[in-house]
Amino acid sequence: MSILVLPSVTANLYSLSNSYSHSKAKTNNDQNLRKNLKHVESIHGRAIKKGTEQDPFVVFELVRLYCKLNIDHATKLFHSTHNPNVYLYTSLIDGFVSFGSFSAAIALYAQMGHKNVLPDSYVVTSVLKACLLQRALGCGREVHAQVLKSGLGLDRSIALKFIALYGKCGELDDARKVFDKMPERDVVAHTVMMASYFDHGMVEEAIRVFNGLKTQDTVCWTAMIHGLLGALELGRWIHMYIHKCNVKFNQIVAGALINMYSRCGDIDEAQLLFDDMKVKDVSSYNSMICGLALHGMSIEAIELFREMLKQGIRPNSITFVGVLNACSHGGLVELGFEIFQSMETLHGIKPDIEHHGCMVDILGRVGRLEEAYNFIERMGAQHVDDKMLCALLSACKIHRNSEVGERVAKRLSECSRMDSGSYIMLSNFYASLGRWNFAAEFREKMEKGGMLKEPGCSSIEVNNVIHEFLAGDLRHHERRSIYQKLEELNYLAKLEGYSPATEVALHDIDDKQKELALAVHSERLAISYGLISTEPHTTLRVVKNLRICDDCHAMIKLIAKITSRKIVVRDRNRFHHFENGHCSCKDYW
Repeated sequence: MSILVLPSVTANLYSLSNSYSHSKAKTNNDQNLRKNLKHVESIHGRAIKKGTEQDPFVVFELVRLYCKLNIDHATKLFHSTHNPNVYLYTSLIDGFVSFGSFSAAIALYAQMGHKNVLPDSYVVTSVLKACLLQRALGCGREVHAQVLKSGLGLDRSIALKFIALYGKCGELDDARKVFDKMPERDVVAHTVMMASYFDHGMVEEAIRVFNGLKTQDTVCWTAMIHGLLGALELGRWIHMYIHKCNVKFNQIVAGALINMYSRCGDIDEAQLLFDDMKVKDVSSYNSMICGLALHGMSIEAIELFREMLKQGIRPNSITFVGVLNACSHGGLVELGFEIFQSMETLHGIKPDIEHHGCMVDILGRVGRLEEAYNFIERMGAQHVDDKMLCALLSACKIHRNSEVGERVAKRLSECSRMDSGSYIMLSNFYASLGRWNFAAEFREKMEKGGMLKEPGCSSIEVNNVIHEFLAGDLRHHERRSIYQKLEELNYLAKLEGYSPATEVALHDIDDKQKELALAVHSERLAISYGLISTEPHTTLRVVKNLRICDDCHAMIKLIAKITSRKIVVRDRNRFHHFENGHCSCKDYW
């Protein structure tokens, strides 16, 4: 047994595994990652020398640790192991999912079946997470059939994953069958089922599910409201339903509604709710400050922060994330630094990685890129992660500063842990410089790692139904009318002086192909559908999962002017309120 033969190896592995599990900061930091990776590699080397590299415990802990540090190392070790067991498969599948390699996770699970390794509930839950994130309905059905055939049974965690998968893929009858067969259905199960119905505009079915709860307390209502994010009309309906049921309107329910309204694009309604609250706590202020910041209402967010301090309410870490984001969106650099410094000196809160990221964003957005890079250099390695570097690299691309960008790109490419977003950012940066060989190299590395680019997706709610569009989507039943409207908008926009910004189409193709690619971006399809399916002068609200590109931003300003519509678009960074040819972000996002 390894525990006797190699006590130092097993003890070190156990200790490392626990420390990595309980210290998120270590996994977020590039310098620590490299240090920890070398540490694990040294233990791995000692295990090989002692001849215990095939010991089940040693292999399992090594794979788990490598999955947190370097997925390639984990994969190589797994494939060099004789007869890997279900625990080893689970560990690597979890690793693939955490690195965004969903296809690789699903493929490994399929391999497990071919090797006649019997699954357990843990590995099934892991692969279903990959299926959900990939929307791999066919694979999910195969897993479901296998689970039923193997006699595993649908325990709570597996059932929840199946409900979410079927719901996300529009298979609501199947989702409901799984829900109904659960022996015990708690608040979480009801919320997942309700969210599936809400996503597809099936309000009455969602309410029936809610009414099936044995207790309808504050926790239930709050969970239900959080399930509505992105569906404004449904949120309004639930708000009225709460009044109808005479639910006690406390700080928790009010805070959830404020959060829902602000994230669904109706910041005015969120403000009214906040103003009507008789008693406000730090959570209430945080919801409103973060909502205002998200909508680019920087001055209002900062004034609310100052009001909060006057009321004697002590801010917390979340408060400062909101107010620093407000400074970033408003270009308020000096004020941002003043508030950042006051965190520790006046409020006794030590800034963490998110607050440092806000400061890098503040400098990057106004083009003070050298200062932003120096800020990263000064802050200490423990506060730098790949997300912060991606934000600065994006700012370098926007401000066309290749010199600083090259330094940031080099540092980002050396990170031990990179997700698909990091690879895409690097590829896009080099593509924007016309260096297609470098761009292709990072795309290739991403694909070899089993990672997929997150496709651009935009959604719009019409008559309580959420309609989703991908770029160039042809799935919608009204696609002919949508593309006719899009063609009409392109013609009218060009009369207004619109010229496609083909430089943002980051592929090595000619300008005509780039123009065609830009013309069918998902947000344009969603807006076109909104225009043909709603009354004139109705506000359109679109949610996009990625950052809106410069070309679409310019186009939507003109669409708002041409159609006399207000168009609200939420992208990954913030809300954009387009009206009469202008945007609330003042072309600064």
